[in-house]
Amino acid sequence: MNTRHFSQLPKPYLAYPKVIQGLVFKKPKGSKILPQVEYVVDSFQIDQQHLRDYNEVCGFQNDGFIPAIYLAVLSQSLQMHMMTTEAFPFPVLGLVHIRNQIKQIRKIAVNETLTLSCQFGELKPHDKGLQFDFITTAKVGNDIVMEGITTYLSRQKTEQVSAEKPKENKTPDYQVQQVWDVAENTGRRYAKTSGDYNLIHIHAITAKAFGFKQAIAHGMWSKAKALANIVLPDAYEADVWFKLPMYLPSKVEFLTAEQSKETDFLIRNAKSQKPHVSGVVKAL
Repeated sequence: MNTRHFSQLPKPYLAYPKVIQGLVFKKPKGSKILPQVEYVVDSFQIDQQHLRDYNEVCGFQNDGFIPAIYLAVLSQSLQMHMMTTEAFPFPVLGLVHIRNQIKQIRKIAVNETLTLSCQFGELKPHDKGLQFDFITTAKVGNDIVMEGITTYLSRQKTEQVSAEKPKENKTPDYQVQQVWDVAENTGRRYAKTSGDYNLIHIHAITAKAFGFKQAIAHGMWSKAKALANIVLPDAYEADVWFKLPMYLPSKVEFLTAEQSKETDFLIRNAKSQKPHVSGVVKAL
């Protein structure tokens, strides 16, 4: 395992020229192997104004603590540079974010000094191609305060069967909690704080170039919006599966089903009832 150290988070936009190059220079065919590398930002404190901007877009309160998902969003900068700097075997454009897991070990104060690291996880077969993980860890000193797993799918021809499937559990007894009118500019507003300027999220014109009839909301915005509307324990894990695209603008319903130590939630289209995001929050 090679480790590359950074004194600060690399800027996501610096990776975009290499992403565009991937449209011209195709990845070589053959066996797919993920680089054995870890990127580490050794010591940093969050930009509190940036966090406030993020909280405003997603709906979190400015309560003196860092939402664990915010650290997962910051790690996406490391992910972008890992995919464009290392011998990454897939085109970056076209990757589909299918699942995201975060675990908050304890509440994290906004003034704490953090170490943020990211590495590739396993490459696994999927019904529609190959899937792989990014594993993110945030520490204060030697103590882990947050862990995250981001799962992407690279679509390609395959005869393999998915290594794992969502468990077929009984459908939770969802109750509608809120109805959200998601504005057309949500993707652009979220991009300013997340650094994720993927063209499918920014405008209908650019989204159409990739086969979407309108721009679609960022999956991590949808997850954050859901978590911001749930009373979260001090220590918890939140697992989310991304379903169908949420077109912008949209009217969606936010539903929850409460149990003793967990909350199932669902975001679905208010008219068609088709799901955009499903997930569960469990107290640790």
